[in-house]
Amino acid sequence: MTSTDLVRPLWRALVVFRVITWFFACLGVYTRWSGLYRPTGAIVLLAVMAAWTVVVSIGYSRSWGRHNTRFAVLDLAVTAACMAGTMLAQPLAHIQNGASVLTSVWVAGPVIALAIARGRDGGLLGALAISLTLVVLVGPGQWGRVLNAVQLLLVAGLVVGYAATTTRRASTRLREAIAAEAAATERIRLSRSIHDGVLQVLAQVQRRGRAMGGEGAELADLAAEQEVALRTLMTGRATVAERGTVDLCALLLPLATTSVDVVVPAGQVLVPAHTGHELVAVVNEALGNVRNHAGPGAKAWIVVEDLPGEVLLSVRDNGRGTTPERLEQAVAEGHLGVSQSIRGRIADLGGSAEVRTAPGEGTEWEAKVPNGS
Repeated sequence: MTSTDLVRPLWRALVVFRVITWFFACLGVYTRWSGLYRPTGAIVLLAVMAAWTVVVSIGYSRSWGRHNTRFAVLDLAVTAACMAGTMLAQPLAHIQNGASVLTSVWVAGPVIALAIARGRDGGLLGALAISLTLVVLVGPGQWGRVLNAVQLLLVAGLVVGYAATTTRRASTRLREAIAAEAAATERIRLSRSIHDGVLQVLAQVQRRGRAMGGEGAELADLAAEQEVALRTLMTGRATVAERGTVDLCALLLPLATTSVDVVVPAGQVLVPAHTGHELVAVVNEALGNVRNHAGPGAKAWIVVEDLPGEVLLSVRDNGRGTTPERLEQAVAEGHLGVSQSIRGRIADLGGSAEVRTAPGEGTEWEAKVPNGS
C-alpha cells in the first residue's frame, strides 16, 4: 500500500467538486443573463472553464497530476485568469460597482488541490492567491462584500490541508504496521524452523563438546554463543520507530552473549537515532574494557531504564575492578577509551556519566541522557 492510496478519494472528490461547481457557474450566468453587459463573453468564459475543468479532471485522476505540485499551481494561475475573464461579460467598472464575478465557487478548486498536495500551507497559499485576485477585481471600496468568500476559501484550505496531512500520516503508520506484522509473522515461522533444527543441533554440540573437553569445550562455547545470537534474532524487535527515533532496546539486544546479559523494559525506549547509535558505541566501549581488563570468566550486564525525560543506561561487570585513581592515570597516559569514547560521547548528548569501581568488585558505568521527548 502506497502512502497516497488513502489520499486518492480526496482527489476524486475534487474532480466531482470541480464539475459540479462549473454547473453552478453556468446557473449563475443563466440567472444574471439579462443583466450581463456582453452575454457572448460569458459564454466564451464558461467554455474556457469547461475545457479547463476537463483538463484538471483528467490530471487529478492520474498520478502525474496528483504528484506534480506544479500542475496545481498552473490550475491556480488559470483559475485566476478565468476570474479576470469576467471582464469579457462585464466591464471592470460594473464589477467594482456590484456585479458578480462569474466564476463563482468554481475558483475554490485549486485551493483544495494545493491543500491535498501540500497540506495546510499549500491550502492557505492557494486561498490567499485566489482571495487577492478577488479583492483586486472588486476594488478597495467593495472588500466587505467578498469577506465571506475569503473566509470560506481560507477555511477550506486549512481544513482540507489538515485532513490530507493527517491521512498521509495515518497511511504511513498503517504501512509500517503492516510491514511489522508481516515481519513478525515471518520471524515466528523462521523461529519454529530454527528451534526444531539449528538450536537442537547447537544444544547437542554444547553437551558433547563439554563432555569431550579440550578443543571440544571450545566448540561448545562457540555453539553457546551462536545459540544466544540466534535466540536474540528470533525475539528481536523493529529498530526504527518514527520521526527519526529508534528503539534503544532493539539496538542493544543483539549484544547479548553467554557472558553478556541485556535487561530492557518490555516496551520500546524511544530516543533520537543519533542518541541511540552513540549509546550503542558507549556500550561497546565498556564491553571492550570488560573483555580486556575484567579478567577471564567475567560477566557483564547491560540495563536500560526509561525514566521521565531521560534514559538510564548502566553497564556492570563482576571482574577484577580497579580504582578511580587508576582510571584518571589511564587518561593522563593518553588512553582515550574512558575520557572520549564514554564520557565524551555522553557529554555530547547532553548527559552525564559516572563510574563506580573497586578492586575485586567489578566496574559499573551509569549514564543518563535526555530521551528527546
